[in-house]
Amino acid sequence: MRQVIVYPGEDQYWVAECPSLPGCISQGATREEAITNIREAIKMYIAALEEDKLPVPPERFEALLVAV
Repeated sequence: MRQVIVYPGEDQYWVAECPSLPGCISQGATREEAITNIREAIKMYIAALEEDKLPVPPERFEALLVAV
């Protein structure tokens, strides 16, 4: 399992990124599409690391909501 941050981008698309996998970012026309796309991006990211015999970073990200 990986934590993912999803937010509306400036170009009317939704952006999804996985902080524990640096550079693992995707997007979609809808929130649901962005989530589907980041799932695939995470799978491909991890597969590429494993193929290159590189370590897969652990899930270490903790998200909090802070009221200001």
